[in-house]
Amino acid sequence: MSKWLDNAIFYEIYPQSFKDTNGDGIGDFQGIIEKLDYIRELGCNALWINPCFFSPFGDAGYDVADYCRVAPRYGTNEDLKQLFEEAHKNGIHVLLDLVPGHTSIEHPWFIESMKADKNAAGEPPPQKSTKLFISFSR
Repeated sequence: MSKWLDNAIFYEIYPQSFKDTNGDGIGDFQGIIEKLDYIRELGCNALWINPCFFSPFGDAGYDVADYCRVAPRYGTNEDLKQLFEEAHKNGIHVLLDLVPGHTSIEHPWFIESMKADKNAAGEPPPQKSTKLFISFSR
């Protein structure tokens, strides 16, 4: 395990309710970037950012539809990359909350699992006893 974790002091951020920089009423990555100095002054050296991936937001962002894209309400993938770069300049580690068990009904994994016939890989659908997808999206 990494040594930095032994002395990590985390600041947890739910992006939606953090700092809004574009006036839409929803917090965003630029707002987190603007507050990195403040977070560091508090003595924190790590950020835990709650789900920020593309989602229909039926379950507060935990119902992820695409793990490779950020939710547009928070910014772009480039904004998230900038957040990592700026945090690292400030000596702050960044962890993203990744909960693959909370897959959205819009995610390709979930869609494939619902097919009655063979999936894209030519395999039969998974047995319900071995695969379970949890989604609160409607």
